[in-house]
Amino acid sequence: MNFNKIMVIGNLGRDPEMRYTAQGTPVTSFSIATNRVYTDPSGERQTETEWFTIIAWRQLAELCNQYLSKGRRAFVEGRLHSRTWEGNDGKPHFVNEINADRVLFLDRADREGGSSEGWATPEDAPPSGEGAAPSEPDDLPF
Repeated sequence: MNFNKIMVIGNLGRDPEMRYTAQGTPVTSFSIATNRVYTDPSGERQTETEWFTIIAWRQLAELCNQYLSKGRRAFVEGRLHSRTWEGNDGKPHFVNEINADRVLFLDRADREGGSSEGWATPEDAPPSGEGAAPSEPDDLPF
């Protein structure tokens, strides 16, 4: 048996970028930052940030592009995918990405305690045009 699953909760570091493959399939990419807070041996509190590149396909790509923006909080579940390629300079490049199977939008629709916006899978999303877009996030340090 094999198993490849990764789950992260964090804040988007940039707005999602949607594009289309040559066959017309939507694909959206964005980055998520997670923070780990710990105390170092000298007693100082430290924060370590880890960045993840997320790739969403098809209807999930369209939903992420529509409802996510820089600073928004999200839960992403998917599989880790590593790929390599040769750049224009002839040097090899390597990247780890998360191919998203599910994205939950964790921020509330309004900061005053309104209902949560968040769909687990593309099938759970409202029909096109329904549902309010999330409000703008506060400024974040990244």
